[in-house]
Amino acid sequence: MPVQAQTPSSTASLMPVAPRPETLFVRGEGAFLFDSEGRRYLDWVQGWAVNGLGHSPAPVVKALAEQAATLINPSPAFFNPRAIELADLLTAHSCFDHVFFASSGAEANEGAIKLARKWGQLHKQGAFEIITFADAFHGRTLATMSASGKPGWDRLFAPQVEGFPKARYNDIDSVRALVGERTVAVMLEPVLGEAGVFPASTAFMRALRALCDEAGLLLIVDEVQTGCGRTGPLFAYQRHGIEPDIMTLGKGLGGGVPLSALLAKRAVSCFAPGDQGGTYCGNPLACAAGKAVLETLLAPGFLEASQAVGERLAQELRALSAELGLGAVRGHGLLLALELGDLPSAQVVALARERGLLINGPRPNCLRFMPALNTTAEEIQLGLELLRQVLEAVRAEG
Repeated sequence: MPVQAQTPSSTASLMPVAPRPETLFVRGEGAFLFDSEGRRYLDWVQGWAVNGLGHSPAPVVKALAEQAATLINPSPAFFNPRAIELADLLTAHSCFDHVFFASSGAEANEGAIKLARKWGQLHKQGAFEIITFADAFHGRTLATMSASGKPGWDRLFAPQVEGFPKARYNDIDSVRALVGERTVAVMLEPVLGEAGVFPASTAFMRALRALCDEAGLLLIVDEVQTGCGRTGPLFAYQRHGIEPDIMTLGKGLGGGVPLSALLAKRAVSCFAPGDQGGTYCGNPLACAAGKAVLETLLAPGFLEASQAVGERLAQELRALSAELGLGAVRGHGLLLALELGDLPSAQVVALARERGLLINGPRPNCLRFMPALNTTAEEIQLGLELLRQVLEAVRAEG
């Protein structure tokens, strides 16, 4: 039966900041979204890797309901139990000692930039430059856009925030060439998500750690997309056998609720009272959701099962690519990409949506897949069948 929902008569009141289809989603359940006409869609976007446990997962719903009836926001000027509990979980399962909670990945990355610059003022004679990478994506604030290497962003909202020279990803010599007296840190995504899911190699991550140690620099990992089980382990840096100095989280941390985190080792956690803050930082409602997410991810066997499903999806995508004469499959865990050759991703995405599959095209000939971490083998098979039909149809249309 169609879901009963009051359909707005117009979208004219919303700023047109993104091209959106006419589809109106009114309900989500696990791997699926439902529109106002009652149609079901298998969601392999999941809010751009936000809904790690799928739509409206029971642990998050329960935590939100209980917390909303108890305490929503006492102000960040006071402690609350949920923020303490979530911070303790994060530090207990990572190499970090301190946590600051915010609401978005961009806000967490902005905090990481500020923290690195404050550390540079205290320990590096005012050094402030942070080496970032071509094609990287760190957010949409002025500073995080400047830190990003997304083509064309250097001309938006000029002038940029200075201090972000760009190196080439997986090229340690290009990083070394940019190190100077003003350099304070190197910042990178362990996987370039918006660029089309390009993972950093273990050799590169270890070389970065060695270079930072040699030059007295901080290593910052932006795990807004890769953190919280998305690439297999709890955090992507853990697969490389290194320890960063600073890490940022977002997206999957809140399971759909606006929540992000800035984590730092004690030796570099140099904010003084007043240096950092935010009206909603560490509010118990969002932290209750984050605690429910993290406890679910840390349950025995959860991450292993998720990684096994991701490996199956990658294997099936490679087989499909070979059969249809497409391109490479990249990524780890349940953050994967498929190169389409000469097929246009926009056309594939649009036809897939018509047939009940939601996927993302980050580049003109590339698809990105971000299913829920607890998706089932049956759901993966359904998605692959739909994807095959779509790809064959687009190819037949020429």
